[in-house]
Amino acid sequence: PFSLVSGEHLRICPQGYTCCTSEMEENFANKSRGEFEAMTKEAGRSVQMILTAQHRSFDGYFQDLLNKSEKALYEAFPTMYGELYMQNMKVFKDLYSELRRYYRGSNINLEEALNEFWTRLLERLFKLMNPQYHITDEYLDCMVKHAEQHKPFGEVPRDLKVKATRAFIAARSYAQGFLVGSDVVRKVSQVSLSHECTRAVMKLMYCPHCRGMSSVKPCNNYCLNVVKGCLANQADLNTEWKYLMDSLIVVADRIDGPYNVDAVIGTIHMRIAEAISNLQENKESITAKVFQGCGNPKINTKGSSSEDKKRRGKVTLEAKSSAQALEMLVLDAKGNLTSLKSYWVTLPNVLCSKKVTAGSGADDKCWNGMTKGSYLPEVMGDGLANQINNPEVEVDITKPDMTIRQQIMQLKIMTNRLGNANIGNDVDFQDASDDTSGSGSGDACPDDVCGKRLAKSPSTRPPETHAIPKQSGHGVSGASSRSLPSASLLLLLLSVALLATQRSWR
Repeated sequence: PFSLVSGEHLRICPQGYTCCTSEMEENFANKSRGEFEAMTKEAGRSVQMILTAQHRSFDGYFQDLLNKSEKALYEAFPTMYGELYMQNMKVFKDLYSELRRYYRGSNINLEEALNEFWTRLLERLFKLMNPQYHITDEYLDCMVKHAEQHKPFGEVPRDLKVKATRAFIAARSYAQGFLVGSDVVRKVSQVSLSHECTRAVMKLMYCPHCRGMSSVKPCNNYCLNVVKGCLANQADLNTEWKYLMDSLIVVADRIDGPYNVDAVIGTIHMRIAEAISNLQENKESITAKVFQGCGNPKINTKGSSSEDKKRRGKVTLEAKSSAQALEMLVLDAKGNLTSLKSYWVTLPNVLCSKKVTAGSGADDKCWNGMTKGSYLPEVMGDGLANQINNPEVEVDITKPDMTIRQQIMQLKIMTNRLGNANIGNDVDFQDASDDTSGSGSGDACPDDVCGKRLAKSPSTRPPETHAIPKQSGHGVSGASSRSLPSASLLLLLLSVALLATQRSWR
């Protein structure tokens, strides 16, 4: 219109004199909805970028550690062990392949993979070191059964299993945590505005234009009530989101501390060399013990190539430490994670202060939803339950957004994994029937961060059932009948109740 007209036709904006037609109001509503959703996604993208960058940095560092260890083994072992290595190259390659697959998320039992490596290596080396004998597969089976008792590789297999499983579990869960966090933000940012929120955002952003006040910005507290109402479900992510950030920080300290991945992963090749040296140095006594337990094998009448007894040169294996790089990675990650803890509850302030408003709630020259003046209603709290009396947005607090509830569950599951990784447990292989009521060890993550966690010794045993990880010490509903009263107890209770009823009638 060329001049102000009566606003009875307006459905969202105040119905005083206006510059807007019905079509203009509808166009403004669509525009405001698109702009608000775009602002929310933009804020989410910045968080996604931080989390994916942290994942990329750690993943690159970890993969590089593993690659360098494998490369050092391939370069040094032929010189050190000659035929011992050349004829068993596949055993080493398979080990590193399994370690990579586990880290990338494959459903592999890490302890079993390591045990299988030592078993295969022992079988092959024993045959190579005793070429004058005909050693059958049955004889090797007997030898392997006695291996734990004889400890042919010394303490290396046991020590490496404990340290490597803890380091790999922590590293895998840590890397997954960043990806899960980023994915949650992406999916939540795609949740569209409700009809009520579209009206409220239109009234906030463009109704001043219809009143001829296009230069007047919304009051800050007015904006906060609108945005808190429209992002109420998102704010309910806050508790589990904070737990995830805290859990990532705790595991980051483990990775650069007790489960130091630099010291463990970067020296795998050195531990293997140490184990082979133990076997070679104690060859006679170990062979004698095996013969005593399994009997003397037959002499090999076909003849064979003699064992490559001599080392081809004295090679000193070294690990190139990248501890300083790990320390910097962890420090950077902890800083970013700390800054993201309150993202979901500070999002309304971010959107209002930077994108929409100018002026405080006490300012009497801002748009209050009706005219230029001050905004009197109080600011609502965060989350769905606090919107019951929101003066700007009609929010049904009985109908939470299911997409967001699903993402809250994803956060809980990931936090549970990190909590278990913190004490050396791999929940992907945790038996659902295990009791989780026990208290954790002294180095477990605090209950206020991860909840009550599984308190077993580090293990990656395969489960009988693959269940959703339990949260905060509570079992899966219906998973066990141990807590149900027995039939005799029920009969006793019914008898007491019946007796009491008879007495009352008397």
